[in-house]
Amino acid sequence: MQENVPFEKEKMPGINRIIMVASGKGGVGKSTVAAGIALSLANEGYSVGLMDADLYGPSLPTLFNIGQQHPETIEMDGKTRLLPFIRFGIKVMTIGFFVRPETAMLWRGPMVSKTLKQLLGDTVWGDLDFLIIDTPPGTGDIHLTLLQQYEVSGAVIVTTPQKIALSDVQKAISMFQGPHFPVPVYGIVENMAWFSPTLHPEEKYFLFGQGGGDILSQTFHVPLLARIPMNETICRSCDEGKLNELFSDPEVKNGFDQLLSQILTQTEKTV
Repeated sequence: MQENVPFEKEKMPGINRIIMVASGKGGVGKSTVAAGIALSLANEGYSVGLMDADLYGPSLPTLFNIGQQHPETIEMDGKTRLLPFIRFGIKVMTIGFFVRPETAMLWRGPMVSKTLKQLLGDTVWGDLDFLIIDTPPGTGDIHLTLLQQYEVSGAVIVTTPQKIALSDVQKAISMFQGPHFPVPVYGIVENMAWFSPTLHPEEKYFLFGQGGGDILSQTFHVPLLARIPMNETICRSCDEGKLNELFSDPEVKNGFDQLLSQILTQTEKTV
């Protein structure tokens, strides 16, 4: 029987840390959290890239209002390279630059992996302190390609409070903590933790229940990094591509400030 040969992981030149944002489940606001992390880092003066690895359903074109953009190209070392779109100080790359939003991506695993590696490797990221990778739901080909091929610094797991989300989210944690491609799990973000109307910020409505983040934290022995609330203003700013307004709500900004502080602490521990 042939022995298992370890994968040789690539260190992306010029990129200090790669952080994967994952959930295992769709609809938990993972892309918003990933974009919020990138924006928080950029606002603190870090050089940041944001890669949309959800090839089947990219959300970053909407969040950044760049759906009609087409990246410029340059020739480097005899090869055509892509220049990321820069918005709010973040270098953004997404498959949404190349396909219409109504187009279904009917790709099998090998094509998905090849396209992902091309987008990641052919983009001129320059020198980055952080590259945040927004991954799709599940634990499939895209996650395996990233974990097998690249040196990933850590992962942030996004969930919502309700227990029905936990069974899927815990699979994502197990993937990172498993023996095949172990990656530090920095912790859990409980997104949509409660709803507070903009005009009545003192009111809290726990629409999706309470305690999901705590359960995951205790079960897998990883920190609960932050709880991020929601309101109608957040939804509108995301839908209209006005990500810079994400932190206009004090409670939301407080949640992302706490998340940023925890991520920076975790990255220092894993250097």
